[in-house]
Amino acid sequence: MLEIVGPITDVETFATATAIRELARLKKMYGFGRWRKRKGVADVRLPDGAVVSAEIHWYEATGIGRKEFKIKQTLE
Repeated sequence: MLEIVGPITDVETFATATAIRELARLKKMYGFGRWRKRKGVADVRLPDGAVVSAEIHWYEATGIGRKEFKIKQTLE
């Protein structure tokens, strides 16, 4: 499980609404909202206990919050 340690910086939105391939699944699982796919940089704790800086991606909607964080690449 991914644990974010500290703030997420350099946040960008890179897909909205119909540009999100998973939109139907997100609406079914979490509800209707203004869904965005976002990315940023944060320190994360890996399952082995190591803390590394990584680029992370997630889905976010107003009123629903941030869902399904993924590590895309480590930056160290």
